[in-house]
Amino acid sequence: MIRINIISIFPDFFTGPLGLSIPKRAAEAGLVSYHCVDLRAFATDKHKTVDDAPFGGGPGMVMKPQPFFDAVESVGAKAPIVLLSPRGRVFAHADAERFASGTELTLLCGHYKDVDQRVADHLATEEISLGDFVLSGGEPAALAIVDAVVRLLPGAMSDIESARTDSFFDRGLSAPSYTRPAEYRGHKVPDVLLSGNHAEIERWRREEGERLTRKRQGTVAQAE
Repeated sequence: MIRINIISIFPDFFTGPLGLSIPKRAAEAGLVSYHCVDLRAFATDKHKTVDDAPFGGGPGMVMKPQPFFDAVESVGAKAPIVLLSPRGRVFAHADAERFASGTELTLLCGHYKDVDQRVADHLATEEISLGDFVLSGGEPAALAIVDAVVRLLPGAMSDIESARTDSFFDRGLSAPSYTRPAEYRGHKVPDVLLSGNHAEIERWRREEGERLTRKRQGTVAQAE
């Protein structure tokens, strides 16, 4: 059996889909157990706030690191711990096979503008995307991955051979985002974002975005 933990501010998003078709049958057969965790349950204020304004200014809100760390720790999650993110490498069938062969999978669903980069760097064991487009949150991506994984579990489909014969916006990536606190578990926000120098912040963001884009393109070229 594989245990799938899904951490989200909208855990009810998964109730309907996971109660249908192959995901439902696999759970009923004891092949998988789903654990949908409400991220807001780990907020530390009465308003259940899980986001804050980004360091360095700019539009949108960034999800805080603390609720994610505490939520993951609450379920005792072990690798793979996957952050759904446009910056991640593109999910592939090989990933579905790898996850399906394991006993545990944890999916972290972002929302709003971004997720604090420390979640990607120091909590998640990998960062995965569905492609070069942006969703309103990580929930649809998590659901797609769950479906791709569960259908490969032995016994989940009435005809496993059917699964075995299946097919496989104007800039690059944005720079990493950070929000309060400025230091968390010894991991610090880059000094430039605390400087108040908006020109330097903008340059850092541009250069980081370009660096990450080159890295992604290089990875794709190597894969090809």
